[in-house]
Amino acid sequence: MSVSQMQMNQRVTIRPYEDSDASEMSVAARESVAEVSPWMPWCHSEYSVADAAAWVRTTRDGRADGSMYDFAIIDANGSYAGGCGVNHINRMDRFANLGYWVRTSLAGRGIAPAAVLQLISWTFANTTLNRVEIVVAVDNVRSQRVAEKVGAHRDAVLKKRVMVRGLPSEAVLYSVVRSD
Repeated sequence: MSVSQMQMNQRVTIRPYEDSDASEMSVAARESVAEVSPWMPWCHSEYSVADAAAWVRTTRDGRADGSMYDFAIIDANGSYAGGCGVNHINRMDRFANLGYWVRTSLAGRGIAPAAVLQLISWTFANTTLNRVEIVVAVDNVRSQRVAEKVGAHRDAVLKKRVMVRGLPSEAVLYSVVRSD
């Protein structure tokens, strides 16, 4: 890990979602609709505290059964900054999807790369996964930049891999693999 990566890690922490995150998560989602909703349709102008509370319960259940490991991203001031997680876990082949988002008011500050680096370390220390994949719509340049900043390998461009605004879109596939 480079000095700049260590400095980024000091700015944020990741932790399992807590019931108390629901209110701030709903505020963060509503503030971020313009930037996040094209890539993550769950983020919409009517995203409520009840929606966020349901998400927190989903993450708790997913952690309990090992189907997903999602985390709240907390900034240096102790505020909710976004979320990240490992999901779509394939136990047989030992790989999963890694996703992330940061609220608009905190974007561009290195929060996403710092959180993703922590999530990658957590994943390889706490699961048997050998590979995590970051799948990013070709037009989502900011998310691609995060993948590149954390050292993910650009593997391919996949046709019709993700849905963007209800239409199939190409996506860039990045990967990070467990070291030997």
